[in-house]
Parts: sequence; structure tokens; C-alpha cells
Amino acid sequence: MRIAYLVRHGQASFGKRDYDALSDLGHLQSRTLGRELAAREIRPDLIIRGELRRHRETAEGILEGLEFDVPVEVDAGWDEFDFQHVVEIHKPLYRSRTMMLADLARTRHPKAAFQAVFEDATARWTGGAFDSEYVESFPAFTGRVEGALERMAARGPAKGTVVVVSSGGPIGLAASLLLAGDASLWGTLNRVAVNTGVTKVINGRSGLNLSSYNSHTHVEHDRDLLTYR
Repeated sequence: MRIAYLVRHGQASFGKRDYDALSDLGHLQSRTLGRELAAREIRPDLIIRGELRRHRETAEGILEGLEFDVPVEVDAGWDEFDFQHVVEIHKPLYRSRTMMLADLARTRHPKAAFQAVFEDATARWTGGAFDSEYVESFPAFTGRVEGALERMAARGPAKGTVVVVSSGGPIGLAASLLLAGDASLWGTLNRVAVNTGVTKVINGRSGLNLSSYNSHTHVEHDRDLLTYR
């Protein structure tokens, strides 16, 4: 593999019973990205995706936009961390979806309110003092993403191109590992991830190097297409 494009999934269904399903807008974002890749004559040799539904549906939309077949492999190492579990450990009230929605509805901006809770919850998760309380600790998540990066680098032809469909968490962590050599930038990078944002990684003589992070010119021209959650 020479070049990899790490793609965050399209908009999922925030607030719905099945968050993992793409929204109608998420499907459109995915097809739009596929058409953009085709217009730039980027022809992937392989697509690797996580095993979540939103990863599968995003990969399907990209393929529809590309309008040619690409082999697809599944690697669960690219799955998002269980953010609902992380939030519920921090705020047990949110174990009830009804109570969570009611609590958020009391605010003027439910999505912004959830983002504040999410950031507090992930700060606790990444802090290291409560690792035993989580099904997957942050160090375990870091190791999982490191393994996925290594497998990605080993796949595909030596000078080929790979598209990886994942989530904001793993992609932000991969970018932090490549930039800083550790997870210290993860919180900052994860906060600004755009749906179907594209992160470019080059596999050169010195190994994997980050070329660009979270590029989203394919949705920048239309504010309706630009979403963060």
C-alpha cells in the first residue's frame, strides 16, 4: 500500500433507536464522496471497513459514487469505541434512552448539550484513573487502532491505494499516533471530525506518515452536506 484514505462514515441517526443506520443525508454524503474520488481519478485497489452498519452503508455509498467495483474487506479494528457505554458510565441516567432524550430536550441545543456530556465522558475514559470500569479501556482502544494501522499498511499492492471506512474516534487516534507518536492529540482531532471527512496517509520509506487530516472539500460547497454528528 502506497496511499490510504481514512474516511469517517456519513451522518448516522443521532437520537434515533438505531444510531448505527445512516441518515438520508449520510447516504448522500457517501455517494458524493464516491463521485468526488472518481472525478479526481482516485481508483482504490481495496476498501477496508469496520464492521458497524454505518461503515458498511458508507462503503456502499462510496462504491455507488465511484461506479466501479472494488474488493471490500472487514476489519473490526476500525470500529468506533462504544461511546454510549462511555457516556453511560459517566452519566448513568443516560442508560435510559427516554431519560437521555428528555434531559437533552430541556436544553435549548440538545446536540450541543450532548457534545458537552460526551467530552466530559471521554475525558474521564482517557484519563486512566478508571480503566477497570470500562469494557474497553482507552489503552486497549489505542492498541486496537495501532493494530489496524499495521494491518492496513500490509494490505494491497505495494504501490496501491486503500480506502478505509471507519469512525471519528479511530481516525483521530490514528492521526494522533502518526503526528505525535502517542494519543495526546486525540481529543482535539476527534472534536472537529466531519462526516465523510478524508484523512490521507502515505506509506513511505520511513513508514506511515500523515499527509492531511479531515479534508472535506466534497461537502464544503453545500452547508446542508456539512455535518459533524
